[in-house]
Amino acid sequence: MCGIVGYTGPRQACGVLLGGLTRLEYRGYDSAGVAVVSDGEMALVRRVGKLENLKAAVAGDPVVGTAGIGHTRWATHGAPTEDNAHPHRDCSGRLAIVHNGIIENFAELRTELAAAGHAIRSETDTEVVAHLIEALYEGDLVAAVQKATARLHGSYAIAAVHLDHPDLLVAARKDSPLIIGLGDGENIVASDIPAVLEHTRRVAVLHDGQVAVVTPERVTVHDASGAEVEPEVMVVEWDLDAAEKGGYEDFMLKEIFEQPKALRETLRGRVGEDGRIQMSELQMSDEELAAIERVFIVACGTSYHAGLVAKLLIEQWARVPVEVDVSSEFRYRDPIVDRNTLVVAITQSGETADTLAGVREARERGARVFAVTNVVGSRVTREADGVIYTHAGPEIGVAATKTFTAQIAALSVLALRLAQARATLEPEQVASLWAELATVPDVVEAILADAQDIEACAREYTQAVSSLFLGRGMGVPVAMEGALKLKEISYIHAEAYPAGEMKHGPIALITPDVPVVVVATQGHTYEKVVSNIQEVRARGARVIAVATYGDEAIRSYAEHVLWIPQVSEALSAIPAAVPLQLLAYHIAKLRGCNVDQPRNLAKSVTVE
Repeated sequence: MCGIVGYTGPRQACGVLLGGLTRLEYRGYDSAGVAVVSDGEMALVRRVGKLENLKAAVAGDPVVGTAGIGHTRWATHGAPTEDNAHPHRDCSGRLAIVHNGIIENFAELRTELAAAGHAIRSETDTEVVAHLIEALYEGDLVAAVQKATARLHGSYAIAAVHLDHPDLLVAARKDSPLIIGLGDGENIVASDIPAVLEHTRRVAVLHDGQVAVVTPERVTVHDASGAEVEPEVMVVEWDLDAAEKGGYEDFMLKEIFEQPKALRETLRGRVGEDGRIQMSELQMSDEELAAIERVFIVACGTSYHAGLVAKLLIEQWARVPVEVDVSSEFRYRDPIVDRNTLVVAITQSGETADTLAGVREARERGARVFAVTNVVGSRVTREADGVIYTHAGPEIGVAATKTFTAQIAALSVLALRLAQARATLEPEQVASLWAELATVPDVVEAILADAQDIEACAREYTQAVSSLFLGRGMGVPVAMEGALKLKEISYIHAEAYPAGEMKHGPIALITPDVPVVVVATQGHTYEKVVSNIQEVRARGARVIAVATYGDEAIRSYAEHVLWIPQVSEALSAIPAAVPLQLLAYHIAKLRGCNVDQPRNLAKSVTVE
């Protein structure tokens, strides 16, 4: 949620800020602004709505200066108005800050600062921080920020500039991501890597409680006690081209078509010369893995659906019970977790607030915790006992596509590793399953090469106001993910149910105006799914089926069939999900929706 960019160096800051904010648009926002140290004044420009509105404003009245901060805001405290947009200034107008996160004690601080004579103009928690820094400022901006952050409760990533220090940026973080792009004679503070890639691939990652002092020539980092520490520096493996559309109309479509590559990269190197599954990052012996009595998977949104797939695979292959919890429920329900429990936290960004809280809860109870994430250096990589990376590359579209299928691939390897360690599958069975899993990228490639009928199908359903998604077994999480994709990018209401549950309520919704999408791939419950299709057709529903090539019988039960190649039932989730991604994409495009930036949504949910 929200985006931060700060620049100090020889170039005009405004252009760098706007370029960086453009590459952070995927994070979700409803207003934007910049503050630039300009000829002894703090030039501030803010606009409601898309970044184009801000760009038009500064084009008409250029902002000149070589240091500044910019922000795209996703409203939490206060409506999306110009007064509530970031950056925010103090009473003097000499200090400006931007902030991601939520300050939980802002009301208390607001009352205190107002009583001391500060004029707070907005409804935001962020402006309170600006006035708190002002109250503590005695000529040293770094000291004032350190003192102010010590009083904040909640989460924050902050960047500040001050007229008394025209080349200086001060940045601080707690529970909200913040990085620094290390350039040559210039440095860039940002909330995510794409904002800096045009200028550098060397990145310093701030950790919780740290404060960074950033000038054009130098970056120093201090811990919560004020002691200087060596920053964690990494070189980003992907370049700016990976974060651009590359000839595709939308990031979402590009990322759907990148799935074969993402899957291959995620699976690469997972089998050793001895034929055994390699997952050294677990740092657990076969004996330790065999001692696991229970697995918990905690995740949100699309990652939760990947967790449901993993549950089926782990229970089937490794014969250990698995519970899958929505992260926000896990942290509050007093789960039964101990040292014989393995907790798997799935988070694309590695910064999901509720999932991180679940990680902490599990570790406090003695469980071993592993994270599945796509972002090197993210917070979860430091809080978990081990990390399983999905190598999907940057995902800019808000609706997860390639990271979902890459998560399933990584979790499939984990399930095989557990089965191998627990000897619940014979070596020949593990080898056979791995051999088929390794072909899944080719299967997805074949689906994408023969997907032209999906847009024609989509044209018939653009006016729907509600839809129902059904499946059994592995088809249930696929149906849930398909429904989520449709609702979040096309704004058509969609519900997903196990097909056997349909008669227990959802069948009351069936009319000819409610399309029913059914995952009907070959498997041991196929005949049951066909019976469910006949039940909805008897009530006038139009059916879209995801089915296996060669299943001619399904044609008589469905108005439209989205075909996938034959794969084993256990490995069907990834191929079956791809046509539903494309169906949602084409329906949304035909309805005129912005598929990359759906309304009200953010790519990375870093607040509770």
